[in-house]
Amino acid sequence: MRKKYLVCLLAVALLLSGCAMQKANPMYQLPKRSEDYSNLQAVLNSAMAGLEFCAPLSGENQQTVQMADLNGDGEQEYLVFTKGGSELPLRILIFSRVDEGFVHTDTIDSSGAAFDQVEYIQMDEKPGVEMVVGRQISDQLVRSVSVYTFSSGKAEKLISVNYKKFITADFNDDLLGELFVLRPNMGETDNGIAELYSLNAGVMERSNEASMSAPVDKLKRVIVGKLQDGKTALYVASTVADTSLITDIYTVKEKVLVNLSHSDGSVSGMQTLRNYFIYADDMDKDGILELPKLVSTVPLESMAPTDNCDMICWYAMGSDGKMVEKLYTYYVSAGGWYVQFNELLALQVTAKCMGNAHEFYLWDAEYSEATKLFTVYVLNGANREEQSEFNDRFVLEKTNSVIYAASLESAASDYYITQQSLIHNFNLIHRDWNTGET
Repeated sequence: MRKKYLVCLLAVALLLSGCAMQKANPMYQLPKRSEDYSNLQAVLNSAMAGLEFCAPLSGENQQTVQMADLNGDGEQEYLVFTKGGSELPLRILIFSRVDEGFVHTDTIDSSGAAFDQVEYIQMDEKPGVEMVVGRQISDQLVRSVSVYTFSSGKAEKLISVNYKKFITADFNDDLLGELFVLRPNMGETDNGIAELYSLNAGVMERSNEASMSAPVDKLKRVIVGKLQDGKTALYVASTVADTSLITDIYTVKEKVLVNLSHSDGSVSGMQTLRNYFIYADDMDKDGILELPKLVSTVPLESMAPTDNCDMICWYAMGSDGKMVEKLYTYYVSAGGWYVQFNELLALQVTAKCMGNAHEFYLWDAEYSEATKLFTVYVLNGANREEQSEFNDRFVLEKTNSVIYAASLESAASDYYITQQSLIHNFNLIHRDWNTGET
């Protein structure tokens, strides 16, 4: 019965591996011949004695059975993530093709409660890839990440360090991967530390330390992106007082890891502080990440400032630490949409929120009189189709449950706001599929 159980689990794991990973990476595929599958299944059954499957909990590689060409010989190895009852309970079983079958060629044992995250990346110019394995040691904050190389034919651990979050990417643009680690400082209330590890002549080298602007337990999101000049950077967003965000931007300059938010000796990252969570994003789809900063608007006398509705200037950062303003949006965070404005209009626009309607006005040069330009309607009732066509309204965007519509005032054409331009400048805010955050 146990063998049948293991066989079923292996089949499910292999199928999931093929279905879930094939689009992301062609290395994750099922054996083409049935005899390959039967042989691997038999070898795995023997190696799995006293073990159970233990898939990684996060990251892109969450399959129980994974494939990678570890040693660069052109043949992919099978890696099976398991857990047992020994002093080193976490175990990675590695199976390699030998002649016409598979052989259990290596085992990596380690301590920990679970596999947290697994990445494969080429860190030097030798054939094959390195494997980066993060483990949950306990239910504590700190975890441990190890880097393994297989250039000698067997797994060799190069380094193990504690972390809160790790990322693998080509951070110094040399076409080889590095390991970026965010970890706690000595004191629980101290701001976190960032480190970069690279593989050089078979040895993992650690960069200088760079400080975070908050403790690591305040970490919210980490994004790899491009600076204005095209260099790779890591955008690390953390909470401040549990109500605001601050973003640190790390990049490599002259082989030194720097935090651009602290590049002038001050915490210039505070410029990204805001009253609710809006993250860095490529707003204009040019391959460069933009960061948001709030722009003060003058409200109408009949309205108070509205929560979660703000004019935002999106700017990119260069590797010299200078900001380049890119675009302006009236951002309705709670409603999940925004309207883009050019700079001249953005600085004089204000809006009044009235239930499901957002009325947009433009102040004159003296801010003494405001002219109504258009209204955006958020319609989610059973008769939303009829409402979207009422009184010369037109549809901006549709979802399964909501129709976003608008109507123009006569003054809109004076500022080149037309039905076509408003549809073009209206966008929905996309939520992160993992966290549900914007």
